[in-house]
Order: sequence, then C-alpha cells, then structure tokens
Amino acid sequence: MTRIAWLLWASTLVGVALPLAWGLLGAWRARPPGAAVPAAARPWRAMLGSMLLYVLAFNLTFFVQEVFLVLPKAMTPGLSPTLFHNNHRWEGEHPLAALFQGTGALATAAMGLACLWAARRGAGRTPTRRLLLVWLAFCGLLMALPQVVIGALSGGSDVGMAMDYLQLSAATKTILAVLALVAIPCVALALLPPALALAEDASTPRARVRHIGWWIALPALLAMMAVLPYRVPREWLEVVLLPVLVTVPGVLWMLAGAARAGVGAPDVRGRIPLTALFAAALVLLVFFQCVLRPGVPFY
Repeated sequence: MTRIAWLLWASTLVGVALPLAWGLLGAWRARPPGAAVPAAARPWRAMLGSMLLYVLAFNLTFFVQEVFLVLPKAMTPGLSPTLFHNNHRWEGEHPLAALFQGTGALATAAMGLACLWAARRGAGRTPTRRLLLVWLAFCGLLMALPQVVIGALSGGSDVGMAMDYLQLSAATKTILAVLALVAIPCVALALLPPALALAEDASTPRARVRHIGWWIALPALLAMMAVLPYRVPREWLEVVLLPVLVTVPGVLWMLAGAARAGVGAPDVRGRIPLTALFAAALVLLVFFQCVLRPGVPFY
C-alpha cells in the first residue's frame, strides 16, 4: 500500500468508521432497561441557536484563516495580496510566499486552542457565550488539522506548500498527518464537558447522547448547508468540501463519546437570542458578499 493510499484509508477510518462504530456501540449500551423511557421535549430553540452560532463561528474562523494568509504576504516586499470572501490571491514572487501558505492554519489552530482552554475552564456563563466558545474551538482546530493531512498528500495545498518550503521528508509529512488524525478525536472529546454543561440533565448515557444530538450534531449538520451562501461563487467541490471535512468527523466523535463522558453539574443557564443571532449571521453574509467578494487589496 502506498503512503497516499494508507493516509486516505487512515483518514476514512478516523473520520468516519471508528466514531460510527463506537457511537453505535454506545447507543446500544445506553438503551434503557425494561420499560421505554417517555420522550423528552425537543429543544428546537437551542438547536436553531446552536446552528446560527456554528454558522458564525465557521465563517469567522475561515475569515481569520484568510486574513492570516494575507497579512504576512502584505508585509513581504514584492508580494501584493488580495483578500476575498472564500479565498485570497497574490501577485509577485518571493521565496517566503510558500511558507506563508501555512500561517492561516496556524492562526486558526491557535484561536481554537485558546477557545478550548477557555471553554473547559468554564468561561461563558450564558448558553450563547458557551456555545460560541465551543464552536470557535471546534472550527478553529478542526479546520486546521485536516489541512495537515491534506498537506501531506498534496504539495499544491496551502499547508503542503509550507511543508515543501521547509523541505520536510515524506516520512515527516506522514508522521505529522498521523498526529493530526489522532488529534481530531482528542479535540472532539475534549469539547464534550463544556458542551454537556449546557444540559439540564446529563445524568445518564441516554440523556448525554440526546443532548449532544440536539445541541451539537443536528445544528452542525444543518449549518453545513447554511454556510454555503457565504462561500459562493466558487467551484462546488471547494464550496462543499471544507464544511464537510470540518464538521462531520468532529460531530461523529462527539456523538460517539457522549454516552461515556464524565460531566459535572450544569453551570450555564439562560435563553439563546435567536433574533440577534440571525441578524448577526445576516450582517456577516452581507460583509462577505458585498465587501470581501469584490476583493480587498492589502497593498
């Protein structure tokens, strides 16, 4: 098996197969014994609010990534970068341009780590603030880590260009890709405690799985479609692929680990302001399509 085929197989295993198998096993073990448990109320408001917060977090994270791809080039003599709503480009040549293709992923990873640290320490005492921290950590880290794997597979990708500038060997690239794949479930499972702190009841495996399903999984999967208007026009593969790569593995691992997660007492209370979040998402869409889409030159 070639290195590329092995990495593709490992990516499918980590991103889909393992969390699905673990989740199904956890769901089977979480079945209530004896009589059926009465159906609980469906938290539609929380689900819609979480979806809007995911849309905001995903697009803000992507904006951070592109800004930090542009800024180093803007400060490099001979390079004239332009920022767009779904990409960036530059004119001119400089040896460091390839290295700076890795700064975007580095920036989102740093942001994600900071938000993960804050969320796990109990920051955000309202559902809106806590969920925003969770989603920023989720998107920041899970937007960066797959790029390491893609960079090991393709020298033409952003991180791949940075790897080639650093003259990393094929073995080193493979090691970094494996570490990134291992980190994906670690990030998802690390986000479970702050996410479960939003639950009214997290005392049983069934209750925890249900909460993650309604507050995390369903909102994120719906948000994958809601982020598309922020990313068009572009090739549809480019429009759709990034939301899928960021969302699906993390959501599956969070669902898979929910039944076994250890949680403390719920520490967040309040209502999610749907009108304000919808207005914020709309303003961000206008900013992306009316300001960034024509291009913002950084020179």
